[in-house]
Amino acid sequence: MAVEQCWVDEPSSSSSPRMNGSLDKVNLFARVPPPFAFNSGFYGPGALGLTGLYNLGNTCFMNSAIQCLVHTPKLVDYFLGNFRKDLNYENPLGMNGKLAIAFGDLLRKLWTPGATPVSPRMFKSTISSFAPRFSGYNQHDSQEFLSFLLDGLHEDLNRVKMKPYIETKDDDSRPDEEVADEYWKNHLCRNDSVIVDLCQGQYRSMLVCPVCKKLSTTFDPFMYLSLPLPSSTLRKMTLTVLSCDGTTLPHPVVITVPDDGTFKDLVMALGEACSLRHNETFLIAEIFNNSILRVLEDPDDSLGLIRDNDQLVAYILPTEMDGSPLVVFMHQQEEKSFIHSSPSFKKFGIPLVTRISDFSKGSEIHKEFLKLLNPFILPVEESLNDASRKRAHEDEELEDTVPDGAANSNNETENDLDAHCSFEYYVENGKSHSNWSKIEMDEPVPIPIPKLNQQIDMIVSWPEKSIQEYDTSILSMLPEVYRTTFTSKWNQDSISLYKCVDAFLKEEPLGPDDMWYCPNCKEHRQAIKKLDLWRLPDILVIHLKRFSYTRFFKNKLEAFVDFPIDDFDLSNYVIPKNNMSCHRYKLYAVSNHYGGLGGGHYTAFAKHGLDRWFEFDDGRVFPVTEEQIKTQAAYVLFYKRI
Repeated sequence: MAVEQCWVDEPSSSSSPRMNGSLDKVNLFARVPPPFAFNSGFYGPGALGLTGLYNLGNTCFMNSAIQCLVHTPKLVDYFLGNFRKDLNYENPLGMNGKLAIAFGDLLRKLWTPGATPVSPRMFKSTISSFAPRFSGYNQHDSQEFLSFLLDGLHEDLNRVKMKPYIETKDDDSRPDEEVADEYWKNHLCRNDSVIVDLCQGQYRSMLVCPVCKKLSTTFDPFMYLSLPLPSSTLRKMTLTVLSCDGTTLPHPVVITVPDDGTFKDLVMALGEACSLRHNETFLIAEIFNNSILRVLEDPDDSLGLIRDNDQLVAYILPTEMDGSPLVVFMHQQEEKSFIHSSPSFKKFGIPLVTRISDFSKGSEIHKEFLKLLNPFILPVEESLNDASRKRAHEDEELEDTVPDGAANSNNETENDLDAHCSFEYYVENGKSHSNWSKIEMDEPVPIPIPKLNQQIDMIVSWPEKSIQEYDTSILSMLPEVYRTTFTSKWNQDSISLYKCVDAFLKEEPLGPDDMWYCPNCKEHRQAIKKLDLWRLPDILVIHLKRFSYTRFFKNKLEAFVDFPIDDFDLSNYVIPKNNMSCHRYKLYAVSNHYGGLGGGHYTAFAKHGLDRWFEFDDGRVFPVTEEQIKTQAAYVLFYKRI
C-alpha cells in the first residue's frame, strides 16, 4: 500500500491534514471536514476526550479502534481509576501487564483537559513487541487489531492468577439452561476481567450429524459478533415486456431479484410485476444485433449469467398455443447507398414473436404479422410527414400532364398492391443460416413440416411507406438490464442489520474443510451447524464482514448496512426468554473504512458525553450530525446496553 506521508517525529499542530493509503482512492469517499475542524483538543466545558491521535504512518487502523474503545463509558471509568490493582504479571497468556499499562496511559492522555493531539508511539511500540505483525508501517485491519487488543487487555487484567483445570461434562440430556450456566461458571473460573465483565457474551452452538442425527450442544463465549453481509443482496434488472396478442406496446419493467438468484426468481418477480394471468407464459430472450441470441429456459440457471449490459425481452404468449411453432419476425429496411448500385439492407428493432399453426399460405403469415403491428400504427396526421407531403405535392404537379384514365389506372394498381401486401417475407430454408426463401402470399410457406415448439426465423422487409405508417422508433427502444453509472455502485438497496444477524444465526452445513467428528458414527461428517444468542454483554461489538478472501481473489463488499442508532433490539434473538436482562442497545461508536483493498483510510465516529457525535480522523476531531453516522464505510459497530 502506498503511504502518502510517513512521520517519524510528531508534527506540529499546523501541519497539513494527513491521509494514509492511496490518496486518489481515499478522496473519493472521505468527507471534507468543516472549516471548524480542529487539530487539537476542543477547549470548552465538558470537552474532555475530544483529542486526536497522530498518524505515525498507516496507523489510522489503530487510531480508529482506539478512539472507539476510549469512548466506551465504563471502560473509561475503569482506566481512569485504579486499574493497576488488577494487573496480572504472572499470566503466561498475557503481556506482563505492559499492554494494559500502555493503553491506560494513552487513555489518560486523551482525557487530559486541554490536550493537543497525542502521539501513540509508545503504545504502538508495546503492541509491536508482542505482535510483530503490527510493527512497521503497513496498513492493517482495525477489527483484527481490536480483537488482539481486547484479548491482550483481558489477559493482562485477568483477576484469576492460577487458572484451574476444568473438565467439560457431558450434557446428559440436561436442560440447556443448566448446561449454559455451568459453561459460563467454568469460563469465569478461568477468565475474570473488566473485558469479560463488559464485552463477553455467550452463544449456543448446535451440531447435528446428517447420518445418525446425533446432536452436540456447546455454550461458548464471544467477544464480538462477526456478522456476514447476506450474499443474496438485491439486484435491479430492467426487461422490455411485449405482449404477443397485438394489444400493447413494448414497455420497460424494473424488477428486484436476489443477486445470487436463479432464472426462476426472475420469472416469479416479473410475473408479479406484470400481473401475468394463468393462461399466459413468458418467453424471455436475449437480444443482440436485432436478433434473438438465446432463449432463457433453464429455471436453475444463475442470474450471474446475465450481464448488466445485456438486453432482455420478455414476450407474453398464450399457453393455449404451447407446442405450436414459434415464429420470430426480424425486421430489415433498405439502406440507401450512393456508392453501390445494388440495394443493401440493415436490420432494426426488436424481433416480434408469435405462435403459428397454419403455414398453408403466406397470407396467413402476413395476417399474423399485421396483428403484432397493431399497437405501432401511427395516427393519420402523424404519418403524413414531410416525405408524404412532398409526394402529394409532386402528384398535384403531374395531374395536368397525366391523362385521367392513366391516373385512375395507377391508383387502382397501387390500391391493389396495398391490399395484397406491402411487406416482403423471407423464411430461413433450413439448409443454411445464410439462405432465405421468399414467401408468396398465395402459396404455402416453403418450409418442411414444422415440429413441435420449433423456432422458425423470418425476415420482414419493410417498404418505405410502411416505415412512415408505423412507429418504428418504439421498436428500437431496448434498454440494458442495468445501466451502470459512477454513483450507482454506492446506491444499492440497503441491508438491515437485523438481516445480518439472521444470516449469522442461519442453519448451515459445515464446509468440506471443517468436518465434525461424530462420536456415534466414529467418522468425520459434514454436520449441520446452528448458532443462537444465549447471553449478551453490556458492550456489544459488531463486526461487519465486508472483506472476503478466496484462493483466487479478495473483495470488499460496499453494501450499505442500515443499523439502528437509538434502539437495537435483540430480544427476539436471545433464546432464554425468562432472562430478565435488557436486550436493547444504543450505538455509541463506529469504526469506518473508506476505500478499497488496495488503499484506504480508517476513521471513527464516537458519541461524546455532551450527547453529540464527533468524527475522529487521526489528529483531527470535528462534530458531525447523527444523520452523517450511517455510511457505507461502517465496519465495526459499538453498542451499549440501554
